[in-house]
Amino acid sequence: MSYGAPQANGGGWTLGLDDARPLFREAIEAGITTFDTANAYGGGSSEEITGKLLGELAKRDEVVIATKVHFAMGPGPNGVGLSRGAIMTQFDNSLRRLGTDYVDLYQIHRHDPRTPIEETMQALHDLVRAGKVRS
Repeated sequence: MSYGAPQANGGGWTLGLDDARPLFREAIEAGITTFDTANAYGGGSSEEITGKLLGELAKRDEVVIATKVHFAMGPGPNGVGLSRGAIMTQFDNSLRRLGTDYVDLYQIHRHDPRTPIEETMQALHDLVRAGKVRS
């Protein structure tokens, strides 16, 4: 949540790509292998920065990438929430921003009272079975 376009979170407190690079480098050199973000952090720019810097500084199979879904990322029913359509749409967008073909951990950011939990869980299960999510 600390990385992203500074203007995206309304306060300018996030670090952009160039300012984040030395922190990612130091983390990787110190042995940190797990990186957590979310589609909504910085309007998607946190995923973009995380993906770009991990692509530059680490081998994909040597890091764990986690991201989340729930908050509004666009208009319409697939732009927010935990319906099957929203999860599938937002997951594909996250993969594109992260520059990878899978994530190691995909999390729901909060409960969606408008969507039956069975629908949410089936969508997550299908992503795991398709090999797009490792756990």
